[in-house]
Amino acid sequence: MGEPALPGAPSRRDVATLFATRGLRLFAYGALSVVLVLHLAAAGLPPERIGLLLTLTLLGDTAVSLLVTTRADRLGRRRMLALGAALMAGAGLLFAATTDFWLLLLGATLGIISPSGNEVGPFLAIEQAALSSAVSDRSRTRVFARYTLTGSFATAAGALAGGAMAEGLQRAGWSALASYRAVILLYALLGLALLALFSRLSPQVEASAPAAPAAQSGLAGFGLHRSRATVLKLSGLFAVDAFAGGFIVQSFLAAWLHARFGAGEALIGAIFLGANVLAGLSALAAAPLARRFGLVNTMVFSHLPSNLLLLAVPFMPTLAWAAGLLFLRFSISQLDVPTRQSYTMAVVAPDERAAAAGVTGMARTIGASLAPVLAGPLYAVPALAWVPFAVCGALKIGYDLALWRAFSTLRPPEERAP
Repeated sequence: MGEPALPGAPSRRDVATLFATRGLRLFAYGALSVVLVLHLAAAGLPPERIGLLLTLTLLGDTAVSLLVTTRADRLGRRRMLALGAALMAGAGLLFAATTDFWLLLLGATLGIISPSGNEVGPFLAIEQAALSSAVSDRSRTRVFARYTLTGSFATAAGALAGGAMAEGLQRAGWSALASYRAVILLYALLGLALLALFSRLSPQVEASAPAAPAAQSGLAGFGLHRSRATVLKLSGLFAVDAFAGGFIVQSFLAAWLHARFGAGEALIGAIFLGANVLAGLSALAAAPLARRFGLVNTMVFSHLPSNLLLLAVPFMPTLAWAAGLLFLRFSISQLDVPTRQSYTMAVVAPDERAAAAGVTGMARTIGASLAPVLAGPLYAVPALAWVPFAVCGALKIGYDLALWRAFSTLRPPEERAP
């Protein structure tokens, strides 16, 4: 990454492998996001059950993430990453094999399924902790920006591939349901490939020392001690942000574009390709902006205009206008992702990083999981399909203002006067 590894930190090969696992995983998530809701609808599930299933999917991912990330430093990061990959593959195989609601519910709650195209499961928290150990404070945001870029490009490519694959199979005579199953099977196979990649990581990715004794009781069952109050406050705010985002997860957005404008799977995949490429490129600007204005200011003041753009999307008269606004929004919407991740790693003690990333990630997943069950019925009624966009935009604006008020004075080490 252009920076020498710190003593005892993961090697360059480990860092490259973590970037590769991020890319492979987000490719799988992107492919799944285009077809997941369409698959469930083709299987005969009503909108209410689809929303419920997505909510329980995210709640299950939350439980898995909490159990895995808060034990990763003690039981082994590589072991926990491998467990997550196995659960991802298992859930994909079950979703591809059946349309029975109760079996799908089992796979959704015990496995790892991403309905949004975004990170779910324990992977992000553990990888962030390992990457933070490999770089200096001043280069951390830049590395996280590249990490975000890798994920955005992979999500974009996955969305394009998933949409093109489903539509191509339908043109070849497959039923819609069968074509969606094929994409979900690909998701499962990519989970197995992820398992193989995690087996290549060296022991250097493991935590350098056991968790502090204070982290063994009370809330430190989550692995927190000195940074507990900061992490809990961040978690509450991140939960609000994720709850808002849960109203327009990529699977719902794909279904909305299909219903509102008649867009086909391949076209939807192409739209998501463009949107995620722009999002990834925007992440590259995060590091220089953060150096100039600070991490919190960059998070907040890039996020506000993107949410105003989102509010206008459902009122666009044509697909071209709606896609154009989405592209404009995504061109600035990801500036807060590497800055948020970097800030969280910066303001907690080094031996709390995996736990902090896990707890804040859990809060985000819980927040996101509560929204689909509310959003599903709204998307099913054309006259109310604008409401999820409005709720999402308004809540995210409130989150931005609350975050700035609470954390504008708590600066990371690289922003403090020497």
